[in-house]
Amino acid sequence: MKVFRMLGRSIRDAFKSVIRNFSLSLASISCITITLIIVAVAIVATYNVQNFTKEIERDMTIVVFLEQDAKEDDIKDVEKELKSISNVDKYTFQSKVEIKEKMQQESEVFNTVLSNWDEEESPLKDTFQVKVKEVEQISKTAEKIEKIDKVSVVRYGEGMVDKMVKAFTSVEKVTYGIVIALILVTVFLIVNTIKLTISARRKEIGIMRLVGASNLTIKTPFIIEGMILGLFGSIVPVIVTTYGYLAFYKHFDGYLYSRLIQLIKPEPFIYQASLIVIIIGILVGMIGSASAVKRYLKI
Repeated sequence: MKVFRMLGRSIRDAFKSVIRNFSLSLASISCITITLIIVAVAIVATYNVQNFTKEIERDMTIVVFLEQDAKEDDIKDVEKELKSISNVDKYTFQSKVEIKEKMQQESEVFNTVLSNWDEEESPLKDTFQVKVKEVEQISKTAEKIEKIDKVSVVRYGEGMVDKMVKAFTSVEKVTYGIVIALILVTVFLIVNTIKLTISARRKEIGIMRLVGASNLTIKTPFIIEGMILGLFGSIVPVIVTTYGYLAFYKHFDGYLYSRLIQLIKPEPFIYQASLIVIIIGILVGMIGSASAVKRYLKI
């Protein structure tokens, strides 16, 4: 019961302090709001980059062409070898007959040319379309597949795919770094703005010490105050994140520049992003207040 009474008093004192020191509280909230808007934009960008990367990775396929004289038993042997490769996720088989029929359906020109070829004359080859688990290992996987008996050629967009994977990895690291850096900057700014509030209340804290208040009793209202400031400071970023992304998504019709770059659907993404922003705001406010109390009052 004593703990609940102390917590209730701390929450009450924290709200009073926010109202009593309104100008300094407003400065702290403004600081949190500005930095959290930037953090929110960085989070939205990071998630969309990840989504785009995953979509590209899902579309990356190793096309395995078998030799012209590959028989049914040879195809089964190749299939067994593919199953034994750890990085192979799944695969589909297309016979030369199926490929011929598909090409004939797609183009009248192909239909005219291919209809004159029988199975023996056809230059088409049986193929496997292979999806991998880790795109970073696609080149090594392709090398292993190429060594399988009765495999003629392996293609997966050599060079271009490797460059794309490296580029996506770099972009992900940069966006993560930006988010972390912005959070650290936010903490630094909050520490300094809340320090002004605490400095103006040194006498109040001194009196609390004289009457025998414990360090925890003194620190708790400040930490809760930081939490309140962080919560208030996250309101505008949440509104910007929600309505801003909805407008952005509708304006570009869900795609950025081309249908290749697909944006994440607003729901439930905007709610998840908003929750992350609120949690960051509260944690940053609490950490900022706790650091300011510890550093500048040496409690």
